[in-house]
Amino acid sequence: MGENKEKNKKEPKDLDLLNKMKNLPGGLVIIPLVIAVLLATFVPQVFQIGGYVTALFYEGNSCMMGFFLIVCGSMINVKQVGMPLYKGAIMTGVKFALGVAVGVLVGTICGPEGFLGIAPFVLIATITNSNGSLYISLSSQFGNATDTGAISILSLNDGPFFTLIALGATGLANIPIKSLIAVLIPLLIGFVWGNLDKGFRDACKTAQPIVTFFMTISIGAKTDVKTILTAGASGIVLGLISAATAVLFFFIINLLLPKKERNAMGAAIGTTALNSAMTPAAVAEADPSMAQYTSMATAQCATASIITLFLCPFITAAFDKYMMNHKKGIYSPEGWAYEKALAAEQK
Repeated sequence: MGENKEKNKKEPKDLDLLNKMKNLPGGLVIIPLVIAVLLATFVPQVFQIGGYVTALFYEGNSCMMGFFLIVCGSMINVKQVGMPLYKGAIMTGVKFALGVAVGVLVGTICGPEGFLGIAPFVLIATITNSNGSLYISLSSQFGNATDTGAISILSLNDGPFFTLIALGATGLANIPIKSLIAVLIPLLIGFVWGNLDKGFRDACKTAQPIVTFFMTISIGAKTDVKTILTAGASGIVLGLISAATAVLFFFIINLLLPKKERNAMGAAIGTTALNSAMTPAAVAEADPSMAQYTSMATAQCATASIITLFLCPFITAAFDKYMMNHKKGIYSPEGWAYEKALAAEQK
């Protein structure tokens, strides 16, 4: 027994840093972003050492983005059919349509600079994107298996692909067709491989936080403290706009669902995911004229993701309570939640 105690004492303490960052709202983006920005502000030469350091931490964004797209593609499950496929398709379609509409409207009225320092492409990037992890968590409380299964299609809005399509189609940016193909290829690689090999999909799911962390450093390395502070107020406004879309999504999506399937999960897509902070750099890669907005846009997207992370659960819960009190949708006599509750009472 004494030997076991001695052995336990000598074991190094596990700091569990990765999980702590994952549990902190926005941690996997905010923490590396802050580290990189502080280094870029006070000791910028650290990123210019050369070799692997410069290649990874300063110039590595494009490579990391390619890997990130493979990871995103692997999460799309082709086996999801029926109602999950339908729900995922309408949620993704409505998110995309509204994001593009808002971006085009702002671009037409205010020009490429946007309003309050929020560029049109940033609005598209935040509104068309959604926090998949939060959606899944909320579906376990306010939805059913078909809502959870919809994430396979909803995952398509991860990364910059939809934003690039929207910008190219609307003329808000000059996006060459080759850039769209370059985004689509790694996404397809991940999609095909992930559906043929569950082990690969699981490996990608494990790798995603690490890829996000180091990709954010390479983005933040080109940003200084002044930019982050300037983006604070506009980032909050951007987050509030994104969260406000939850109300629209709740009503629009429920109109497109069978009555017994209507629930509060439409509001659960009124979010912006942390990975949206990677989109501005991808846009600048496709259209160099947009590079002037990258630093500010990255900080704005990161801030918006945190705002929606906190607000969306409350909005979704409020709509769920409304439907329950008024016996609508899943809480109506023909709804699955009503039948489930009735069966529980009979037991």
